[in-house]
Amino acid sequence: MNENQAKNRIKELTKEINYHNHRYHVLDAPEITDYEYDMLMKELMDLEEKFPQLKTDDSPSQRVGGQPLSKFDQVTHTVPLLSLSNSYDDKDLIDFDRRIKKEVGDNVEYVVEYKIDGLSVALKYENGRFVRGATRGDGAVGEEITKNLKTIRSIPLKLKKEIDIEVRGEVYIPKEKFAELNKRQEENGESVFANPRNAAAGSLRQLDSKIVASRPLDIFVFNILSMGDININKHSESLEYLKKIGFKTSEYKICKNINEVIDLCGKWQEKRHDLSYEIDGLVIKVNDLSQRKILGTRAKSPRWAIAFKFPAEEKETVVKDIITQVGRTGAITPTAILQPVRVAGSLVSRATLHNQDFIDMKDIRINDTVIIHKAGDVIPEVVRVIKEKRTGEEEKYVLPDQCPECGEKTVRLEGEVALRCINIACPAQLRRGIIHFVSRDAMDIDGLGEALVTMLLDNGFIKDPGDLYYLKEKKEKLINLERMGEKSVENLLDAIEKSKENDLGRLVNALGIKHVGLKAAKLIADNFKSMDRLAHASEEEITAIDEIGPKMAKSIVAFFHDEENIRVIEKMKSVGVNMESKKKNVENIDLKFEGMTFVLTGTLASYSRKEAKEIIEGLGGKVTGSVSKKTSYVLSGENPGSKLDKANKLGVKIITEEEFNKLI
Repeated sequence: MNENQAKNRIKELTKEINYHNHRYHVLDAPEITDYEYDMLMKELMDLEEKFPQLKTDDSPSQRVGGQPLSKFDQVTHTVPLLSLSNSYDDKDLIDFDRRIKKEVGDNVEYVVEYKIDGLSVALKYENGRFVRGATRGDGAVGEEITKNLKTIRSIPLKLKKEIDIEVRGEVYIPKEKFAELNKRQEENGESVFANPRNAAAGSLRQLDSKIVASRPLDIFVFNILSMGDININKHSESLEYLKKIGFKTSEYKICKNINEVIDLCGKWQEKRHDLSYEIDGLVIKVNDLSQRKILGTRAKSPRWAIAFKFPAEEKETVVKDIITQVGRTGAITPTAILQPVRVAGSLVSRATLHNQDFIDMKDIRINDTVIIHKAGDVIPEVVRVIKEKRTGEEEKYVLPDQCPECGEKTVRLEGEVALRCINIACPAQLRRGIIHFVSRDAMDIDGLGEALVTMLLDNGFIKDPGDLYYLKEKKEKLINLERMGEKSVENLLDAIEKSKENDLGRLVNALGIKHVGLKAAKLIADNFKSMDRLAHASEEEITAIDEIGPKMAKSIVAFFHDEENIRVIEKMKSVGVNMESKKKNVENIDLKFEGMTFVLTGTLASYSRKEAKEIIEGLGGKVTGSVSKKTSYVLSGENPGSKLDKANKLGVKIITEEEFNKLI
């Protein structure tokens, strides 16, 4: 491929990736799988590496992060980022309405928006391109965090209109993603975040944008700070305009009077827990922009807006006991067993206590009366102890110096807050490790869930993941297990056999190497090509891979220096588990489908969807999930779906399986 061809392909890829970013992160309506998206991004990054002169500041590749900064530069905001006055009850809202009407008359309508609990930022665009992003700071001066903000996929790097505009938004982390992030932090023996807001703020202030890229940050844009001439008269119109040019905006409602506002505040105080992100109130704004000019601003807040703050939902309960759990990496996590109490819409009977430092800092004891809430409306957490209610029957708690599962001595590794069991034969670690090994993102062994893994371990059928591939020798004994029969055992053994063919990336992820997730595992597999090469790689060779840092490299090297881990890998290798990357060497294959896009529909006689996809990609083509004018071919099997109708409508060429075989 010459430079001109590369330039055209980069332009196509950029447009397609931006389109899918918008579909997934703004509209919440994806059209392709995560894997397909990753392949588009990888193709773009490979081209940009080969032709660095073609890489631009608004390339989607900027979202993966770059070199760490030594510090943040300060930014003076051209338009101050004001804070809001707060209200807490109906009387406060009625007083606000009375002050507004005194200045502009009785004809006032309000826009009510969610008060997202995140970190406020300003985004500046020139000629439609994102050029600078900054934190709010003190409202007048903030910190430039452009590189970090570029990693947030719901922030458009290029708008749908070539305009100069500066907008304000709130960066946040969705509740479910926050729970996953904290689970990951805890599993890795790192500090957990107190709430989604702290996690978002802490992420954006990382000097290493690659760390930011790994955090599940999102944004809602809620205000235009400055812009050229445009005919917008109401705030509601500006929100619709922001959505039109590519920004993600939150829901809003127009209220004709303050009574409607009060009703809405009462409604959302009850329903706030139904949202997928945390809000700590609602924001009420005068809709008419000409009325806003009359009302003006105070020193730090606008007179035309006010925040209605929800009261924090905290409940009193008793710590009945403290128990521990051993995670996949050996981290021992204490959990408070609580007297059940309803908080934020659900019954809570447990709360994680994270580690010994957390217990000591809050002085939490068994039989203590405590106040709890849900961090991010998701994770039950002990806020504080009510020490005045102590009776003398409370018991101090210290994490065990022996693993509760295997009895081996526990250790606290240097630089970690977690207490760990480092015995690789620990039953709890084995169980959780095998559950991870068979999971969808790992070896994807269908039908082998947590209950069955536990039963296989308890009955001595397996002692490590490698034993799964020897279960066919014990077929008759398996059939006699509770809730197992001949058919279910056959299906299980077929699924295990099929998993032998998985690509190396899945196996690397399945091994459960500390700090290594699916994306990193695929990168590592694609670069080292075989398990043997990876096992003998140095830290320097591993960190040479873009996006792989020293912490991960050190963990990988340590994993392959453990004799038990090598023994399990050799056990799998001896029964034919694939240990090679299936990614073809580009120089040695005929890329006859290069630049072509295929869509598959219906059932093929000779291939599974996965096999057909691998053939197309192996010949340089790509497979997407939706038909467009740019689709080269729709490969149609039996009982095709609506994609066939769309192909006919758009005039896209449809080929049969027989025609596909001739093509390949």
